[in-house]
Amino acid sequence: MFSLMAGLHLVKSLFPAGGGAFHLPQLSLGVFLIDQPTHRLAVGSDRREHLPLKKFEGWMLPAGSEGVCEYDEPLEVIIIRFDEELLEEVGLRAGDSIAPQTGHLDPLTLQMALGAEAFLSGTALYKETMSRAFATHLIQSTTQTTNAPVTIDDRRLRRVIDHVHDNLSNDLSLRELAALAAMSPFHFCRAFRAATGSSPLQYVIGCRIDSAKMLLKTTKLTITEIAYRTGYDDPGRFRQHFKKRVGIQPSTFRSA
Repeated sequence: MFSLMAGLHLVKSLFPAGGGAFHLPQLSLGVFLIDQPTHRLAVGSDRREHLPLKKFEGWMLPAGSEGVCEYDEPLEVIIIRFDEELLEEVGLRAGDSIAPQTGHLDPLTLQMALGAEAFLSGTALYKETMSRAFATHLIQSTTQTTNAPVTIDDRRLRRVIDHVHDNLSNDLSLRELAALAAMSPFHFCRAFRAATGSSPLQYVIGCRIDSAKMLLKTTKLTITEIAYRTGYDDPGRFRQHFKKRVGIQPSTFRSA
C-alpha cells in the first residue's frame, strides 16, 4: 500500500480468482487491469449481478459501501481510497452523496488513477497538489456543489511568496504554504491561483527554474548541484522542467 500523505491511498494488487464480501470505510475507486468477463457484483445486498468489466473499466463506491465482488479469473486492480478529511477540504459538504458507479470511467478519472503511483516519486507539494486535484475532479463530476469566491489578502500572499523564495531548496508542502496563509489547502489553492494566475505548484516550479537560470549563468556549479540547490532530488526531473519552461536544456542555456 502507498499513502500519499494528503488523504489519498493507493493499492495495486493481483488477487487470485474468487472474491468475496467487502466493506469500504472510505470513498474508493477501483480500476481493473485485466478483463473480467464473468465479474459479479452486489452492493448493499447479497444479490449478485453479472457485470462484465474490461481492462481500464472499474467502479467508484461511496464510503460505507458493503457487498460482494466475485470473479473467475485472477484480478489485477488498482484501488484508490480517499480520506473524508480530504473530500471535505475539496468541497464535499454534509448531506452531499456520491452514487455508486460501475463500468466506464471518464477519461480524466482513468488518467489520474493510472498515474497515481507516479505521484509517489514527486515532491510533497506535487503529491498534495495532485491528490487534491484528483479528489476535486471526483467531487465535481459526481456531486452538485457550489463554490463561493475565495480570496487571499496581500499580507498573507506576500508571506507565502517570501517563504517560497527563501526555501526553494527544501521540499515545500501545500499544507505548509496554506498554513502560512491561515487557510485550508483547498481554499488556499483557489485563492492563490486567483491572485497570481498560477497554481502554487506551478509558481514554485517557476521560481526554481528562475533561480536555476541565474546559477547557470553566474556560477560554475554542476547541473546536478544546481538541481539540488533549487529543490530537485532528481536531476532528470529538473532537466525536464527546465526544458519545458525555457525551451532548451540547462547545458544549452549555460553555453548560450
